[in-house]
Amino acid sequence: MCLAVPMEIKTIDGFLATCEALGVRREVNLFMLKDEPLEPGDHVLVHVGYAIQKVTSEEAEASLQLFDEILAAGA
Repeated sequence: MCLAVPMEIKTIDGFLATCEALGVRREVNLFMLKDEPLEPGDHVLVHVGYAIQKVTSEEAEASLQLFDEILAAGA
């Protein structure tokens, strides 16, 4: 099973972005979304260091809430 984490783009430098989720910052490669208009404040799904899909802030928040529910259930 694969897991992608929704993260907010903080800065962009070419195909590299600094993204943040729940206070954790990571460098993320944007190459797979090279044809997608991206800017700081946008949300992307990140899998193994690559942004694989742009999502809305509502979708990102819903995903993070589901992760919290899974962790709370002890799964």
